[in-house]
Amino acid sequence: MKRLAGAVLAVLVAGQAAAMDLKSPDLKDGGAIAKAQISPRCGGGNVAPAFSWSGEPAGTKSFALTMIDLTARPPTGWAHWVVVDLPATVHSLPSGGALPEGAHAVPGSGGGVTYFGPCPPVGTGVHQYLFTVYALRGPTPELTPKGDPRETTATLAAAASAKATLTGTAEPSPDQSGGPRPS
Repeated sequence: MKRLAGAVLAVLVAGQAAAMDLKSPDLKDGGAIAKAQISPRCGGGNVAPAFSWSGEPAGTKSFALTMIDLTARPPTGWAHWVVVDLPATVHSLPSGGALPEGAHAVPGSGGGVTYFGPCPPVGTGVHQYLFTVYALRGPTPELTPKGDPRETTATLAAAASAKATLTGTAEPSPDQSGGPRPS
């Protein structure tokens, strides 16, 4: 009986995918997002962080990467960046957000298709941003442009065989200039 239980456990462990890993030289997990990545509206450079990932399960067909402000109102969050159709052979994005051939962005909450750095409104406190890479088992599922960030992440999560995350924070800037008011 012990041998059978051990064999079953070995099969289960062998069948589990290794945990994915998401890294950025521009972002310390749980730390403040650097000024270079902050929206120009809050005095930043609006440069997308560089990312690299590894550990995806065998059979991964493509990747998706999202940046969601978890603190933004309405309580659905705010999609700052939604990149899809990253080829399975690609395991990094450079600083600045240049996308490889075949990849594209879906309009985020503000309607843009490029990286839109954080700029929390004054009086809203520190905002938390979740960067997630999804390893997709098949083609990228249909996403609604400017869709509810909860729907976007739920759709990607349902199509994913694995994912990895990093978080960052940003504080409101008292010297915000004009322009769109995303967080």
